Amino acid sequence: MMEAVSSVARGVWRDGILKHGARSVPEEVAVAFSYNGSAHAVMMATPQDLADFAAGFSLTEGVIGAVSEIESLDIVETAPGIDLRIWLAEPQRAILQERRRFLAGPTGCGLCGIESLEQAMRPQPPVLDDTVFSPADIMAALTALTARQLLHKRTSAVHAAAFWTQAEGLVALREDVGRHNALDKLTGALAGLGRTGRGGLGVLTSRLSVEMVQKAAVAQIPVLVAVSAPTALALRTAQEAGITIVAVARQDGFEVFTHPQRIIEEGLDAHVAR
Repeated sequence: MMEAVSSVARGVWRDGILKHGARSVPEEVAVAFSYNGSAHAVMMATPQDLADFAAGFSLTEGVIGAVSEIESLDIVETAPGIDLRIWLAEPQRAILQERRRFLAGPTGCGLCGIESLEQAMRPQPPVLDDTVFSPADIMAALTALTARQLLHKRTSAVHAAAFWTQAEGLVALREDVGRHNALDKLTGALAGLGRTGRGGLGVLTSRLSVEMVQKAAVAQIPVLVAVSAPTALALRTAQEAGITIVAVARQDGFEVFTHPQRIIEEGLDAHVAR
């Protein structure tokens, strides 16, 4: 399988001096999703954790409702890219045939190919989770995320999505050149563990746009923590879905935008339902 990182030659001009050497850069490849032999979507992505990508994308795009609906998966490397050949069990196979859509998604795109405004703004599953977190929990999750961003440390060019709980710390982390892909891979990784995002924090290195909130709702993540600011539509969607948005998160603090009851002050019992 294709490596996730390549070493390339480059010249560095700094302080009036030109030096030559090598730099690690992330690979970006076309990843095609096909279901039961029919093409469905193409995304530009980092070629790692592709089984998680297949499961997570299928879940967050509503192709399946549970990973048990995937009968088999073949990861096939071809000259143009990588083909994720997914075979669905009945009755999901028949359902998909009735709602087929095609999309070609560049790295920064999360809603490319949606056929209607109704699909783009479809209602989200409610996130009914009373777990609460302290500021110290959020700081601990941010620290754990930074420490485990191995691909980013090599390239400085990828996003990460992580899941953290008070009892376990960092449960899973996935990286990709696309922020949506990273969250899809995380969703797939959690599904592979037989769990959802209940009871934990989703931590993102990217900005919070509406499609990130929509994917988090499918994964049932009650609190999203992001290093960048959210969009207004993302906040309205999170408010409706019951998701707490913590953004502009840095080591010196953060901002809470929606459902603040899940963030409590230090010294209180962080496991008491609100």
